[in-house]
Amino acid sequence: MFGPRRLLPSIPSLLALEAVDRLGSATAAAEEMSLTHSAVSRQIKVLEGQIGMRLVTREGARLKLTPAARDYCERVRIILGDLSQSTLTLRANPSGGSLNLAILPAFGVHWLAPRLKSFAVDHPEVTVNLSTRLVPFDFAQERLDAALHYGARDWRGVNYLPLADEHVLPVCAPGYLNAKPLGPADLAQYPLLHLATRPNAWEDWFRAQGVDTGSLPGMLIDQFSTIAQAAIHGMGIALLPDYLAQAEIGRGRLVSAWGTPTLTAGHYYLVWPEESPTKPQVAHLVEWLQGVV
Repeated sequence: MFGPRRLLPSIPSLLALEAVDRLGSATAAAEEMSLTHSAVSRQIKVLEGQIGMRLVTREGARLKLTPAARDYCERVRIILGDLSQSTLTLRANPSGGSLNLAILPAFGVHWLAPRLKSFAVDHPEVTVNLSTRLVPFDFAQERLDAALHYGARDWRGVNYLPLADEHVLPVCAPGYLNAKPLGPADLAQYPLLHLATRPNAWEDWFRAQGVDTGSLPGMLIDQFSTIAQAAIHGMGIALLPDYLAQAEIGRGRLVSAWGTPTLTAGHYYLVWPEESPTKPQVAHLVEWLQGVV
């Protein structure tokens, strides 16, 4: 239940209040909403009458929400956004069954996306909506049902479905190296490109080659795709997942700087909330992925 109906304001009144709060005047709100100034003022008065308290004060030509009304409006803005998103989701899939999935950009594009067509064929009733997230988040605060995760099982309160190991390969632009490396330690003499969410990846790679380098400075970049572009343009050596490195090597834009792909300690997972009941759409995706991994 959502409480007595008398406490449920009309959407036009809420839209008027939100617009006045954001724009600072009834005139600006009226212009945005294609209403008259008096119509906006009337909507706010209706809302004040329904709630039983004053919501706005006038400061010269501007309207200003009271402190309590500002707090109320912040919540209203979130609710209106949720309602708008729900309407978009309904229009995108009138038969129901949307799945909001957070993806890691590189793995989502190169590993998951090619497989989603098969999922769509098997489950035409499910519409998959993709959003990018680089680090773990609170499912309770996001309109997301599941996510791709890399690393250890360190995301609290979620279920895990293992998807894939990861192998990485150091790559650079053709002709970038001054001389053919005699060993992996030679790479430390060049600028190294670091992924911001994995600041120790290069140290881990050198350690796996039997080389202790200590801390390695270098440019921090937030996504693998950007790191690949930086390497292509001769800005340094990139440590890329093999699915991305091999694609760029095949295009002739990058070459291996040393050795063969090395297994990392992390793993790719599908995760979804542990406490809440699993949505049928998530259950369909989990069952389908279990058949392809």
